[in-house]
Amino acid sequence: MGLGNVEPVVSVIIPAYHCERYLAGAVESALRQKVPLEVIIINDASDDGTEKAVEPYLTNPAVRYFVNERNLGVAATRNRGVSLAAGKYVAFLDADDWWAEGKLKKQLALLEREQVVLCSTGRELMDENGMSLGKVIPVKEQISYQSLLRHNCINCSSVVLLREVAAKFPMEHEDSHEDYITWLKILQKYRRACAVNEPLLKYRLSQKGKSGSKLKSAGMTFKVYRYMGFDMLRSILYFCSYALNGIWKYR
Repeated sequence: MGLGNVEPVVSVIIPAYHCERYLAGAVESALRQKVPLEVIIINDASDDGTEKAVEPYLTNPAVRYFVNERNLGVAATRNRGVSLAAGKYVAFLDADDWWAEGKLKKQLALLEREQVVLCSTGRELMDENGMSLGKVIPVKEQISYQSLLRHNCINCSSVVLLREVAAKFPMEHEDSHEDYITWLKILQKYRRACAVNEPLLKYRLSQKGKSGSKLKSAGMTFKVYRYMGFDMLRSILYFCSYALNGIWKYR
């Protein structure tokens, strides 16, 4: 939706690094959302055709484009997007994922009704070519801090979050799951989040991604608990719960 003279309600933040193949799909899915929004694309010093992939959108008043002078990584790039955002809410969208129509509208209505600061959705798993794998990952409609400790059910590309809260809890520790740490810290303070239990996020599985290797992802999750300040025993207990949930989720 073009902004015109309307202030954005949602600022969609798309970190773009070596994503020329997929970027258009992400951007188009954001622009199809029927809410006042801006799309903030941040090129994280790509050296592929990402710059060219952005060009068709530069005349759209709803699109803002920035380039990092050096590669900052996804956490710092998302943080930069939050600092640039003008909307009441921010929504994160990785460049290789995309949204179903109506996603943001449903989340904004739920956020208003539930009076919480963060809303997630379910997701459908897609292959590298964007074809459905026939697997939907559901999400509980009410997410507590304790349940999130045992299982990260919040996928970053599904999140809509109050901008002022995102600014207070920037993503850090990129050698772990930086988004998971942020959700935990937010729910540690605000106690609960909400979710739309529909596969409104189309989530592309790729071995090239940061968490593509299951073993690597597991190690990064263990680091999350340590960065949260938990002792070794408590970290092991939460990690075991994470591992069992992961086996169930991708069975």
